[in-house]
Amino acid sequence: MSVLVVGLSHRSAPVSALERASLAPDARAKLLTDAVAAAPVTEAAVLATCNRIELYAAVDKFHAGVAELSTLLAQHAGASLEELTPHLYVHYEDRAVHHLFSVGCGLDSMVVGEGQILGQIKESLALGQRLHTAGRTLNDLFQQALRVGKRAHSETGIDKAGQSLVSFGLAQLAAGAPVAEWVAGRRALVIGAGSMSSLAAATLARAGAAELVIANRTYERAERLAGSLNAGSAVAGGWSAGSPAAGAAGPIPAQTGRPGTPATARAVRVEEIAAELETADVVVSCTGATGLVLTADEVRGALGRRSTGPLALLDLAMPRDIDHALHETPGVRLVDIETLAGASADAPMAADVDQVRAIVSEEVDVFGAAQRAASITPTVVALRTMAQDVVAGEIARLEGRLPGLDERQRAEVAQTVRRVVDKLLHAPTVRVKELAATPGGAGYADALRELFDLDPATVDAVSRADSGRAAASARSEREPS
Repeated sequence: MSVLVVGLSHRSAPVSALERASLAPDARAKLLTDAVAAAPVTEAAVLATCNRIELYAAVDKFHAGVAELSTLLAQHAGASLEELTPHLYVHYEDRAVHHLFSVGCGLDSMVVGEGQILGQIKESLALGQRLHTAGRTLNDLFQQALRVGKRAHSETGIDKAGQSLVSFGLAQLAAGAPVAEWVAGRRALVIGAGSMSSLAAATLARAGAAELVIANRTYERAERLAGSLNAGSAVAGGWSAGSPAAGAAGPIPAQTGRPGTPATARAVRVEEIAAELETADVVVSCTGATGLVLTADEVRGALGRRSTGPLALLDLAMPRDIDHALHETPGVRLVDIETLAGASADAPMAADVDQVRAIVSEEVDVFGAAQRAASITPTVVALRTMAQDVVAGEIARLEGRLPGLDERQRAEVAQTVRRVVDKLLHAPTVRVKELAATPGGAGYADALRELFDLDPATVDAVSRADSGRAAASARSEREPS
């Protein structure tokens, strides 16, 4: 099986196309089950973030796989294949592995070096494991991508200047002023209580927001986030970066809007958002809603009732939460994914980027060698199984011809025959595994099957058993003991 990825991102598609292709959580699950039902696909995983949607698969045919995955992405995006095709990219085998490893290191992110993508890759793998669409190949690939990403962040300075998407968005709103100075003392409204919204709230708290208001469709989740923020701000004089809500808030110093006064957080229901807009200074929204959370009319209505200054809006959702028309509204500054895509988020860290690229290339070679070596294992197992069957048959025939042998003699003859067969097979099987790990080594498995006339069904049965054990092992690692 070979790895294939078909997708689109901020580097290949306009935000309008990304918005069209964005998938709700239940739609991702349906996409995966539809993918593995397709003939050329045996495994599937989907990586969906605010600036990319990628479908990974283990396939036995390249062209059929590309056609199937492209069609599925278009269908689930509610777009025609003709609309989506110009924005799609395709990576296969080592290039697919290289792409995911680069993504995991933050090299392909809108903000180079950001670490949030590792959590998103982990969630993608967990979904594939939960739905049993990720088998041995994709489990190995995604687990390795997580390790490569962690290695890049620990061995290089890729994340020293790299911001989170939240802090980069706030920097755009600050328009050149230090984010901590711009945020300090402001009242902030955060809409949503997921991972990105939690990071936004933590970032605002660390930067010195005077008050944080959390709104979410599920009020209890908003209460939990507000509670964790208040627990974090309990340290006198500031907000603790080590509190439960701290997250990866980026390079923003811990401080508060008023010396000695921690920021306070409270939860509100979504019905109260309109009232909160009248006093908020900055709004950050990142929900999973399929429609607008803040319409232009709602915001303009709140502007007419405000006694405070301009309203700053940061929309990190895909599809967008905040009406794009507000870009043209006086008294409002809107930064959204489209704004961020147009801004240069690449920090001056060329040496670190080159170092990470070298790590990625090295890890791609390691992964490829391991996969090629593993691919021949079922053939070797099938060969040894055939040899054991031959030995058993010959020993049974010998016992029939020499019935006078006692138990000790029969055991010694059987052991001798097995030892001879093992010695004859040892060097070829060790060597074929070494050769299979080299580039182009996949053909050695075919040669072994041909030379020894191995039953393909037996080899396939070993492969399926290995995949089943891998899936069971992955499930057991996730289940509490």
